[in-house]
Amino acid sequence: MSSSLRTRSWIWGVIALVAVMVAGAVVAVVTVSANATGAQDEAPQSALHADTRMGAVELKVRDVAAMAAYYGENGVGLEVLSEIADAMVLGVDGEEVIRLTTGGGDPPSPTDAGLYHSAIVFPDGPALAEALVRVATQYPGLFQGASDHSVSEAFYFADPEGNGVELYIDTPRDEWVWQEGQVVMGSAPLDANAFIQEHLGGASAGDATMGHVHLKVGDIDQAREFYVDTLGFAATAEVNSALFMSAGGYHHHVAANTWGSAGAGARPEGLGLGQFTVVLPAASELDAVVERLQMAGLPFEQTERGVVVADPWGNEVHLTVE
Repeated sequence: MSSSLRTRSWIWGVIALVAVMVAGAVVAVVTVSANATGAQDEAPQSALHADTRMGAVELKVRDVAAMAAYYGENGVGLEVLSEIADAMVLGVDGEEVIRLTTGGGDPPSPTDAGLYHSAIVFPDGPALAEALVRVATQYPGLFQGASDHSVSEAFYFADPEGNGVELYIDTPRDEWVWQEGQVVMGSAPLDANAFIQEHLGGASAGDATMGHVHLKVGDIDQAREFYVDTLGFAATAEVNSALFMSAGGYHHHVAANTWGSAGAGARPEGLGLGQFTVVLPAASELDAVVERLQMAGLPFEQTERGVVVADPWGNEVHLTVE
């Protein structure tokens, strides 16, 4: 056997071993079943502009350097864009993806509202496969599972401080199925070894970006009122105590679930999610969000970079302009 084949076999073995170790772990998945009767094969329209996208996620952490190694060249593969004494920003080609700041207090409880996972989307299978190999070899104990969601192929991890992380690629949009205003998503098994065998070493083009943010909340109806009725996302799916929301017909930019946090109140101060960013394509779009916030009677802060507003559980959303 050649050295290259031995190396790849060892990598696949690491991932297979990790999968066995976490076989008993609970990974929440969803299945959206579609009723063909009266189906409307169109994505729902959002009040937010179709070019709205996700920006950086800020995490409050104990060890900025160790976390930067995980999200950086040792693991996920992001570049260090800026660094000061107690903070570091990582991304690709100048685009911020993860912002790490030194925080204090305790890690969030599983029953608290807050971050379920931040989800980094890769441009193609080869880029994702390279990231999977790095994370699996450098951080083998952090793998949590994988699923084919029909609209995406996703691999789930924890970072070294326990924050949820999803690394994924989208399937082609023309293969997504919309029925009765909802996107059809599944949770079929996804073999990490097979994915790597198929994609590792292939040509890659494009950059990784923040694809979506999945939150733990206390109540789905309250989440809908804030993120759909006020901020302006469209609800793309609702199932199994989870709500998926997007702009421009994406499967989801933001999701909210009550799988372990039903009834949760305001988040306690501590480590975990600091804020996440929604990037709007024009100042007029930001003005429209401000008007909806004012009509809803919600407090918000205007900053040099945009608007910061907290959802009902204290998760901070920063809305900024491209």
